[in-house]
Amino acid sequence: MLNFIYYPVSGILWFWHKIFGFALGDGPVAGGIGWALSVIFLVFSLRLILFKPFVHQVKSMRKMAEFQPEIKKLQKKYANDKQKLAQEMQKLQSEHGVNPLGGCLPMLLQVPVFIGLNHVLRSFNRPGLSFEQNSAIANYWIPATDVRSFLQARLFGAPLSSYITLPQTELNTFLPHVDRLNVILVSIPLMVVASIATHFTARHNVARQTAAVTANPQTAMMNKLTLYLFPLGVLTFGAFLPLGLLLYWLSNNAWTLFQQYVVYRKIDRDEEAAKAKAVEQRNNLAPKPGQKPVQQVKKPPPQPKKPTSPARADTAAPHDVASNGRGPVGSGETPGLVEDRARKKQSRKRR
Repeated sequence: MLNFIYYPVSGILWFWHKIFGFALGDGPVAGGIGWALSVIFLVFSLRLILFKPFVHQVKSMRKMAEFQPEIKKLQKKYANDKQKLAQEMQKLQSEHGVNPLGGCLPMLLQVPVFIGLNHVLRSFNRPGLSFEQNSAIANYWIPATDVRSFLQARLFGAPLSSYITLPQTELNTFLPHVDRLNVILVSIPLMVVASIATHFTARHNVARQTAAVTANPQTAMMNKLTLYLFPLGVLTFGAFLPLGLLLYWLSNNAWTLFQQYVVYRKIDRDEEAAKAKAVEQRNNLAPKPGQKPVQQVKKPPPQPKKPTSPARADTAAPHDVASNGRGPVGSGETPGLVEDRARKKQSRKRR
């Protein structure tokens, strides 16, 4: 039914086993180390695929801090109506392109791998079959020869597919023989360490969240689950989980802690560099001490010049006299008539 999960998980596990088996060799001890490293690197392969969604999650949470004042207004306005507050918060987040459940995406994508690995580990030692029968059946992508190698491998004396509550009949099928005490001595320390690592991973993540993020009811609920319920679940139900699955959980939390440390430090450096650049630009634009700010006056845009028409000959000054002795240009009178009129005026004045 879930073969689309089982085959990829078993294929990645087998791939890493061939690499570590070539490097370390085969046998109960070397094989146990090689198969344990195969489980751990199965986790690393998955987390590399989910690296970009994790970075997007962190940036999305940082972005929520930008509209924190609006969130506070909504909380004050709908203090007595939790349902309306949740609706308005969801609307506000969609307007800013932020999805608070996006922080759960990397964790939710790991659930199918967790289920698939649990099934593949249990399928190495099928109930009701003997050691020889199990070692002759392929386990999805893992061939029968490597199934035999897995059943013979031991991690501090315990098979990776064994767990504390494994029925005695199934425990007796392992060759060489395995005591339940060996399984308990390996399982309990892994359960405790995995539980502590789960709590501190969640604690480190919650400590980096802003007030705007923690104000969201959905995020607050997920924080409580990851801080307390998940670590308690590992400690309680670890007795029912194969050793390989406990290794998966422990290495997954170790990767998460390291990834958070690296990503958060890089984001902090980028934000500090952006702030320093903004301050430097503001200081460059500001006037120096003792210098009066100079107000720049904008010059009016140049107006287009009107085209000038060529001067006409008949627009010359009326007092200009032609060089041939005629009267003023354009007067239409002869020089003789002008002189006669001047004499008549002078004679009238004398009289």
